[in-house]
Amino acid sequence: MRPDTVLRWHRDLLRRRHAAASAPRQRGRPRTLRSIRALVLRLARENSSWGYRRMHGELAALGITVAASTIWEILKEHGIDPSPDRAASTWAAFLRSQAGALLACDFFEVRTVTGARLYVLAVIEHATRRVRILGVTAHPTGQWVTQVGRNLVMDLQDAGSTARFLIRDRDAKFTAAFDAVLADAGIRLVKSGVRMPRMNSIMERWIQTCRRELLDRTLIWNPHHLLHALREFETFYNEHRPHRALRQAAPLRPLPDPSTDLARTTAFDIRRYERLGGTLNEYRHTA
Repeated sequence: MRPDTVLRWHRDLLRRRHAAASAPRQRGRPRTLRSIRALVLRLARENSSWGYRRMHGELAALGITVAASTIWEILKEHGIDPSPDRAASTWAAFLRSQAGALLACDFFEVRTVTGARLYVLAVIEHATRRVRILGVTAHPTGQWVTQVGRNLVMDLQDAGSTARFLIRDRDAKFTAAFDAVLADAGIRLVKSGVRMPRMNSIMERWIQTCRRELLDRTLIWNPHHLLHALREFETFYNEHRPHRALRQAAPLRPLPDPSTDLARTTAFDIRRYERLGGTLNEYRHTA
């Protein structure tokens, strides 16, 4: 290389050092702690009617010192609208708020090994996703359906249910006597539209789950065998199977205490518990 090249490298090095030394230092308030930013976003997510001033007061009550303008900047940075826009009701939020009063039921058909038809009537709670298998029969007469309705009303009363509406389709199996039994219990019937399964989507989704996880993997011999299998699946579904709508909890089983961090455990002692000969599996920690 030429001597001029070495001299040019030296001049460039001195120029960069001079520029770095003379650069103005960053001024202003330090960046807000990540934990405070996460808490602000949580308050906005859980309280759609709160503005940044209301959040500022809540943080002050918690002993957290942060400027109201900082809260406004955090919300703006994450694209969160002002409280009047966030407070507007959406269909999803409206349905979630009304879920505690909603039930849904439906018949579905099962074929035995010999090809005989069996009919199952089930009901699901929208809020908790709890399922009840009401009965299995080869002949869903009006008298049978009415008695099933009485049994459902008694089960709901024993469980202290606050359901006030029952969604069902327009199947002729649902007789006027069935509707009258529920009406006497203060439960109003809501009929879905013709060929509109989306109006009863939660019940339809459960039927699909039952078929995929149980019925498509089992040969059914008779009504007693089907009822036994469905009772096992009902217990499995309500007490163990995780649900995304419930943040991976089961309808009748809450999640473990979040303060217990099992992810750091080096060794697990997990056992499998089989249902229906291994068709359904549950995994639990040993005692």
